[in-house]
Amino acid sequence: MAIFFTSDTHFGDSRVLRIDKRPFRTIPEHDEALIANWNGTVSADDEVWHLGDFALHVRPERIDELLGLLNGRKHLIIGNNDGQGTLAAKGWESVQAYAELNVDGRAVVMCHYAFRTWKNMSRGWIDLHGHSHGKLKPQTRQYDVGVDLWDYRPVTLDTILTSRLRRRKVSSP
Repeated sequence: MAIFFTSDTHFGDSRVLRIDKRPFRTIPEHDEALIANWNGTVSADDEVWHLGDFALHVRPERIDELLGLLNGRKHLIIGNNDGQGTLAAKGWESVQAYAELNVDGRAVVMCHYAFRTWKNMSRGWIDLHGHSHGKLKPQTRQYDVGVDLWDYRPVTLDTILTSRLRRRKVSSP
């Protein structure tokens, strides 16, 4: 079992095509590509922490459908664009605003928003966040896990920590 992180999928949200200049012509194309990338990366036995902004402007039934289409056991860290339909969806293992996790001996704090300081920052804890779509200046041990930075797919902590591209956008699908 692997643990993956992602955020800001914005399923159903046409604004990301314009504001974030995602390389898709339509939202259906966008959503299909993100589903395919997710399932090409994550297996059914893996765990995925989604750090907010899962879907917007979609019916609750569509949110349930999306979660059913995506591999893995999914946890939601609530983002500013996660409405009641997302929060109440049946496909989440857990839903919370903040979480701490130990991944292969590394302590991680997770929130949708980037922190200026965080718990045990001076002891090497890592801050994972979304929300900024790769537009924040990097800080030590702080990483944006948004799909805009990671080839529109979930990513492991090891990949985040070893990638020289962690603060630049990687290739498009």
